[in-house]
Amino acid sequence: MENTAVHHIASLDIGTTTIRCFIYAAEKNGQPVTVGTAYDHVDLLYPVPGWVEINPEKLWTSVLKTIERAAEDAKLSIKQLTCLAISTQRNSFTCWHRQTGETYHNFITWKDLRADDLVKQWNGSLTLRLLKFGASLLHFFTRSKRFLAGSVIKLMNPQVTLRLAWVLQNNTAIQEDLKSGNVLYGTIDSWLLYRLRQGTDRARPVKHISDVTNCTSTGLYDPFSQQWAGWAMNLFSIKKELLPEVVDNSHDFGYVHESLLGAKIKIGASVSDQSASLWGTCCFQRGDVKITMGTGSFLNVNTGPKCLASVHGLYPLIGHKVQEASSITDITYLMEGSSNDTGSIIEWALNVGLFEDPADSAGMAESVPHTDGVLFVPAFSGLGPPIHDDTAGSGFIGIKPSTRKEHLVRALLESLAFRVALLYDCALKETGFSFVSIKVDGGVSKNDFICQTLADLTGVQVERGEVTDSSALGAMFMAGLNCGIWSSKQQLLQVRKVEKTFYPNAKARDKRLRQMRAWERAVERFKKWYMLEDIKNLD
Repeated sequence: MENTAVHHIASLDIGTTTIRCFIYAAEKNGQPVTVGTAYDHVDLLYPVPGWVEINPEKLWTSVLKTIERAAEDAKLSIKQLTCLAISTQRNSFTCWHRQTGETYHNFITWKDLRADDLVKQWNGSLTLRLLKFGASLLHFFTRSKRFLAGSVIKLMNPQVTLRLAWVLQNNTAIQEDLKSGNVLYGTIDSWLLYRLRQGTDRARPVKHISDVTNCTSTGLYDPFSQQWAGWAMNLFSIKKELLPEVVDNSHDFGYVHESLLGAKIKIGASVSDQSASLWGTCCFQRGDVKITMGTGSFLNVNTGPKCLASVHGLYPLIGHKVQEASSITDITYLMEGSSNDTGSIIEWALNVGLFEDPADSAGMAESVPHTDGVLFVPAFSGLGPPIHDDTAGSGFIGIKPSTRKEHLVRALLESLAFRVALLYDCALKETGFSFVSIKVDGGVSKNDFICQTLADLTGVQVERGEVTDSSALGAMFMAGLNCGIWSSKQQLLQVRKVEKTFYPNAKARDKRLRQMRAWERAVERFKKWYMLEDIKNLD
């Protein structure tokens, strides 16, 4: 690392729909400043209904161009960058040939439903029921949290497990090359680390790795034992030689090869988007909770050095694993709950003309005192925990001749807050923690109406940072810590700035909770909607 007064960190954030690169200038132990930015769009492909893919070569070209444009915007050369931080969406994966580097298929994203039939078959199978029963017995005798988690296990489409099993069953080229051990599997972080270190020579051998935060959400990795789950590999015929070596977030990731951008760049950190946003919001203490409201909503609770099991549908994850200056390994676990539809609901409302700019929606909602009895159920992708109904439908209910557009907008925004509040209630039950604040980030967190409604519903203050794109910020924090720009996580607490705090209105809370109970009754009306035969026949 160059010994200069000011360090420039490039933070690359690859989301579901956008690629962003921010260049931060930071003095040692000082306040970082954004000096350059660049954005590009991720083209999602829909070759078959329910399939959602990304072309790897287009993504690769976009990644390199975005880094270059960000450096140009900062008026820096590539060699002036101290390091590169990488944050990626989770559970979108591809497979490639070890010798040639060629991919066998497009990235199959976390939103893809091609394995839906397999998910349903396995969740209803005798094999899985016996597995859960055995785990339940083991938990009874051992009281191990690991077996409690196994007793309520449920396979899900966003996890990698069955989508990878589907690929292995249906791709003949992979089946053939598996015999010679030349097939590699990887999520976006793993594939990107491989190619960045490999450079333009696609045959150059490099170590196949993936960071622990990306592995832990795949469904193939056991956070309790901190290794690939043998039961999953055996059950779904997934060979271990396909899988990357799992490394810590402070691993020596090496360098971006000079043949790609004209100069070597140290790779300072690699981390999943939700763990990165946890760092960006500085949720470092046990009991800290943050909610990212982007395309979907993700609630994460820092559970400290212990991995907790869930019975209400939250998911135990490794939040980060880093080597501190004292050479002590710091491992932090999370409990995560998610709702797949948040920003996607706002985007739909924009497209159908409920408002011309998402920034107008909060003002429209506040312009009316209530929704005039209208309720909205946000279930484009079904309803996850704690409802657990993939067949639920979306829609308004309670529309009358007096209903205006503003009532619809208020009902829609309230529904997003209600959905997140359900996840918060789950977190209270699962952890037994008492929370004093919720930190929010993501594009939808810029909506004051949603943030205030969330504060009223939960009864705790909601804190929004100056930077709502916390994934890039958090990855930068991690890289800066790994590279010695900051000496401890505690220093980062002084670096992060709060833009606005929303305090709960005690007088409004009872009314808000009654509204939420009414909304839950509306949810009951929309559950199992797509299991109805007459609805199926409309397709």
